[in-house]
Order: sequence, then structure tokens, then C-alpha cells
Amino acid sequence: MEINALQDVATQVRRDIVRMVHAVQSGHPGGSLGCADFMTALYFNTMRHSTNFQMDGIGEDIFFLSNGHISPVFYSCLARSGYFPISELSTFRKISSRLQGHPTTHEHLPGIRMASGSLGQGLSVAAGAAIAKKLNNDNHLVYALLGDGELDEGQNWEAILFAAHKKADNLIATIDFNGQQIDGATKDVMGLGNLKAKFEAFDWIVTEMDGNDMQSVVSGFETAKSLTGKGKPVVILMTTVMGKGIDFMEGTHEWHGIAPNDEQLQKALAQLPETLGDY
Repeated sequence: MEINALQDVATQVRRDIVRMVHAVQSGHPGGSLGCADFMTALYFNTMRHSTNFQMDGIGEDIFFLSNGHISPVFYSCLARSGYFPISELSTFRKISSRLQGHPTTHEHLPGIRMASGSLGQGLSVAAGAAIAKKLNNDNHLVYALLGDGELDEGQNWEAILFAAHKKADNLIATIDFNGQQIDGATKDVMGLGNLKAKFEAFDWIVTEMDGNDMQSVVSGFETAKSLTGKGKPVVILMTTVMGKGIDFMEGTHEWHGIAPNDEQLQKALAQLPETLGDY
């Protein structure tokens, strides 16, 4: 897709996010808004994937969302790229809905390959899937998204060691580096230090991109793809702004898991023109 078309999708995805969270007064808008450009580019431009969903993902690129609390952006992109009806977004977090607050597999929602309510597990699953593809002579790629605060979980570092040791060079992991987590700034909760140096020390190829500039995201994915197949896993350090697209939500952890009220919703929607049609 052209950059302008991708930007239109991302704007609609942001509208979906705030409407979904507002409707049930529950959910996580901040990180979802920050990752709207990333998820849009991934599903509408970068991945070679099929909406004829098969759990094994053989013969296609696959994606694992580790920071599962940003499910609103995930669900919106899945629906708008054709995995299930867009109208189903209206059931988000409701009783008996397939769109639970954190993605689950027992709901059999197309596009979901792992439950990710608990942080720190996604990279382990993605590394295993990448090795399975290599064993099956499947030359498609495995993508994963992790939050920066999520790196406080030790399991991530075991997975980082493991993927490098197994030369999972068909794996592209992305860190959403927004500097915020549920209790405050990451530098105050648990400073991450020099992530680039850390990943390089663990024998990964490291690249960087601006996650809130669509051209940068599209180009960043192409760069990362060009670095696969070189004997090492690839990680993208992606700088984003939590709450991106809505001025009063931007850059603060306070919107990590808070839903907008009626007045705030209208202010938010006024900043996000309807581009593809609301559900």
C-alpha cells in the first residue's frame, strides 16, 4: 500500500481503539495508540500472510504479540485486514466475546496464535516458531512485538540467548520503546540502559526506527527483512509515543490502562478523522 493509504488505515485503527475501550470503560489505549502505525504497516504491507487462518502458520509469515494488553490495536488490524468481521470489534471485552481483554487461543479468534495475558512469554514462543519454520524448510518469517517495560521479565533474556544460540535468523523482534510502563517511566521503574549494546552483546543484529512515522516504519521493516538469513536474529528498537495521535494522551503512563470518558472520547475522535468507516 502507498504511505498515504497506510496512514489512513492507522488513523481509523486509532479511532477503533478509543471507541472500543470507551464502550466498556476498560482496556489499554496508550500503548495501542502508540503501536497503530507499526501494526498497520505489518498487516497491510510487510507480512506475507493469509486471512484463511491456520494455527500452524505453515507457508506464511506469522506474528506474536507478547505485550497482550495492547489487544485493541491487534484486534482492529486483524479485523480490518480481513480475519474476522469489523462489526465484531463492538464486542470487545464483553461477556462471551472472542475479543477478550488479552488475546486468548481458546476463543478460536482467527489471527491469534498464543495467549498473551502474562508479559514476558512472547519472544520464547516466537523463537520456537522460527526454529520450527527452519526445520520445516519454510522460508517465511516470524515477527514478534514486545513492550520495553516487559523486558523487566527475565524470561525475555533467556529467549534472547536461546534465539541467538539457535541462529534463528528468520526471526524479527520489535521492542516498543516508548519509555513508559504501568507504574511510570521505565527509567524510574527499572532502567533498561543501552538496549542496542545489550542485544548486540547477546549476538543479535540491531536496527532502529521511528514507530510513529509511517515511512520510517515501512522502511524499517524492509531493512530488518534484508538482515534476515545472516545467522543471527534481528531486533528493531522502535521509538514510539504512548497515546500517539491524541494530544492529551501522548507521552504519559497515565493512559496505559485508563478508558476515556464521554467528553474525552469526543475530543479524541475530533483529532482522528474517520477514514475507512467506523464499525
